Amino acid sequence: MRRRNYDFAVDLYRSLLDINPDLGEARGGLRTALQKRSERKKRGMFGRAGGAIPLARAMAMAKVKKYDAAARALEDYLAGNPLDEDANLMLGGVLEAAGHNKSAFAVLAFLAEIAPKNVAGLKQAGFLAQRVGEPLRAIEYFEAALLADPRDQEAIKARKNLAAEAALLQTGLDNVSHSRDALKDKGDTQRLEQRQRKHRTPEELREEVTRLEGALADAPSDPDLLLQIGGLYKQLRDWPAALEFYERALEYRGDDFDLACEVADLAVRSLKKDIAKAGKSGDEAKADRLEKKLVALEVSDFERRVVRRPGDMSLRLGLGKRLMRQGELDSALGEFQKALGDSRLGPEALFFMARCFHEKGVLDLARKEYERALDGCQGVDDRAKEILYNLGLISEAEEDPSGARGAFIRIYEVDISYRDVAAKMETL
Repeated sequence: MRRRNYDFAVDLYRSLLDINPDLGEARGGLRTALQKRSERKKRGMFGRAGGAIPLARAMAMAKVKKYDAAARALEDYLAGNPLDEDANLMLGGVLEAAGHNKSAFAVLAFLAEIAPKNVAGLKQAGFLAQRVGEPLRAIEYFEAALLADPRDQEAIKARKNLAAEAALLQTGLDNVSHSRDALKDKGDTQRLEQRQRKHRTPEELREEVTRLEGALADAPSDPDLLLQIGGLYKQLRDWPAALEFYERALEYRGDDFDLACEVADLAVRSLKKDIAKAGKSGDEAKADRLEKKLVALEVSDFERRVVRRPGDMSLRLGLGKRLMRQGELDSALGEFQKALGDSRLGPEALFFMARCFHEKGVLDLARKEYERALDGCQGVDDRAKEILYNLGLISEAEEDPSGARGAFIRIYEVDISYRDVAAKMETL
């Protein structure tokens, strides 16, 4: 690093993290090396163009709870996009989920430096600072979060609790024979430990729900309490119950965008559970009705999100996909065209534009956009195979067997089992 050989520094830090993923100093050093390398080489645009594959891989790995693999894929993406706020936030989250709290804190501390108004990142940095035993730094992060959003209730509550903890430390109460001796009620100590523990048994969660619902009887309009209970039901994967409490909390915080999104996400999860139940019982008619209801719900939810944050192109991309599922192809095209303005989303937006044109039967435009999307792929990956297959179908529809064969053979040479490519090659 001192010799400004940032490429070698990055390689060394990555090697260290392969040996020990929770080496906080290496994780933090890697952030600095990547940032300095980016400033020197101006690699940002190149990184975004080639970063779609590792980013998609990271999301897929996180979804199946392979957090270490997700972290490695995110580091691959961040190698070209070190200042991407969302990717750094996601990296901190998957590292924390994997139990690598020191590494996660190093990433979130870096995010706090490059994005001092990212409330979600600041709060997560605060919680991690507390977890790794740095309560004073945690207070600083929560105070920074409140500077960015003075009404954030989670940050207000966390800062208040930490301030009390810091006061205890400063008055020397932590010097007694054991810190638990400062608490008279050992039952309170046990409950406190259970609430602070990240992984709790279903029995412990239900016991906590019962306790909090008792407290709710005395304060039925306390949104913080409603959210705590809803969060516990989320951990129990009881989506309808979680939705009920989050909806009640939203009644008191109608202008909370993130909470409104959470309510919609829970409604989607609850509907998906009902669809699965209907499918399992063999009631296909009910499952179909619920599927249509689900699509309509997702469209209306993303329309609300876009109205609140019209400049967020990822929301427009998400709305376009849902409009496409609903069959509103022209409206979907409009959203995809707007999403092209974000270079990170461009390749995906192009692909879905091509699919819209394909479904509308405008084959010349579909071919053009598929080919542009194909230019952004790295080799013949899954997305490239899908594009090539669709280009082959277009050539077939245009009675161009040579063009069809040219598209299908590129898939055939890397994945003979892809869909019906082997049969098509035999025919062609």
